[in-house]
Amino acid sequence: MKSELILNDNSSIEIESASSLSDIRVLSKTKADMLSTWDMLTERNLKSMQIQDSEGGIVGTYENLILHNETSSVRKDGTILTSFHIREKTEVELLREEVSALKEGQEVQDGAISDLGEAVSSLAEEGGVV
Repeated sequence: MKSELILNDNSSIEIESASSLSDIRVLSKTKADMLSTWDMLTERNLKSMQIQDSEGGIVGTYENLILHNETSSVRKDGTILTSFHIREKTEVELLREEVSALKEGQEVQDGAISDLGEAVSSLAEEGGVV
């Protein structure tokens, strides 16, 4: 058994090595396999991540990560070695996400208040209160 990344959705990626978050190496048999692995490294899946060693022990737990970039090379046997460069989100990135979530929440609340106002007005008109 090799070491693995355990992603937020509990899916796992077998890794060759992980000397640091910025150099997580994955060996893929084909380009399609490499792209499938890359597709797993979504913002949602990088919300939290663990690195599990070959014996099943957790050697690292991380939160609020982002895939910064990757580099791949085709080996002589046709396999593809990819180094995924993952990093923690900066304070500014985290604050932007919080502000965006607050704005979205406020828009929903504003819409609900508007709908409630319309419903109350409609009921008042039906009841003869104007």
